[in-house]
Amino acid sequence: MGFAGNGSSDTKSLNFLIYGRTGWIGGLLGKLCESQGINYTYGSGRLENRTSLLADIAAVKPTHVFNAAGVTGRPNVDWCESHKVETIRTNVVGTLTLADVCRENGLVLINYATGCIFEYDDKHPIDSGIGFKEEDSPNFVGSFYSKTKAMVEELLKNYENVCTLRVRMPISSDLANPRNFITKITRYEKVVNIPNSMTILDELLPISIEMGKRNLTGIYNFTNPGVVSHNEILEMYREYINPKFTWKNFTLEEQAKVIIAPRSNNELEATKLKKEFPELLSIKESLIKYVFEPNKKTAEVTA
Repeated sequence: MGFAGNGSSDTKSLNFLIYGRTGWIGGLLGKLCESQGINYTYGSGRLENRTSLLADIAAVKPTHVFNAAGVTGRPNVDWCESHKVETIRTNVVGTLTLADVCRENGLVLINYATGCIFEYDDKHPIDSGIGFKEEDSPNFVGSFYSKTKAMVEELLKNYENVCTLRVRMPISSDLANPRNFITKITRYEKVVNIPNSMTILDELLPISIEMGKRNLTGIYNFTNPGVVSHNEILEMYREYINPKFTWKNFTLEEQAKVIIAPRSNNELEATKLKKEFPELLSIKESLIKYVFEPNKKTAEVTA
């Protein structure tokens, strides 16, 4: 589905307004725009402040708006359990306000959302290859963070100008970044071992820019096809990066004792995205091409 916004393949005519300057994805988006010669400006307004958003749009006159702002909690989503009003203010009120302002101004909004609103169930068993589709309703409300994200996704379905990208367990080639899923699990004392859908940012963020150019709207499972488990990633890490690396597993029951809110584990069906972008690699292929191979070369040079 598309929206009659300002689609153009001419880079010089593009002008992006990006929210989430201090965030990981927002920062990477700016660098991508620079490398592609796309004009961009980071929004200075608070998402929940309609007047400040309107001022941004009036000043920047964007062709597209990208929202990578949001509350995930530091150091993790457990923070949201004790900061519920702050989480609602940004994740629900702010996102909806931005969507509404964009619609009022005839602008497509590319919204980086989450796929952590599902969990394996009887119809989508673990290791079955049956993933949740874009039209499926969220079934995971174990964390307050996920609950707010599920709420806002449902409401955004009414905005024909919004493209909702369900990101999961994001990974990039920057293994020093503490937000990187690989970096996180290599630093944990113990890890669970569950197959999950994940998002390789090095491959998928450029695709999100292309989605903006095409004025695509609606919901997309924004993950690489297939699943990969914690142990499979750590085995690749040991093979490509650190042959001496070791780790310990623990069960979900054991994990539950050291976290406040349960975590989402699922497989998302990526057929819709793959149909739009046939070149999209499977999760394991993407991990090797975009993350481990480049870092292996770096490790060899510094060894």
